[in-house]
Amino acid sequence: MYYVYSLKCKDGYYIGCTDDLKDRFDRHQKGYVPATKDRLPVKLEFYFAVQDKYKAFSFEKYFKSGSGRAFINKHLI
Repeated sequence: MYYVYSLKCKDGYYIGCTDDLKDRFDRHQKGYVPATKDRLPVKLEFYFAVQDKYKAFSFEKYFKSGSGRAFINKHLI
């Protein structure tokens, strides 16, 4: 499975994709991920499980777009 996830950071949100959500979230919390190390603490807001790797990365890309951010704000947060 591949996971598209959102983290609540001290200054906003982070969207990511991984095949090991528990490990990736642990790395975020410990400051090992450059994109979020200066934005701690982080909290897992939501995630979606997707079987197809390419669909998961496409879904992540959509969430990072303007319409994807609008969808998140309206329906998920």
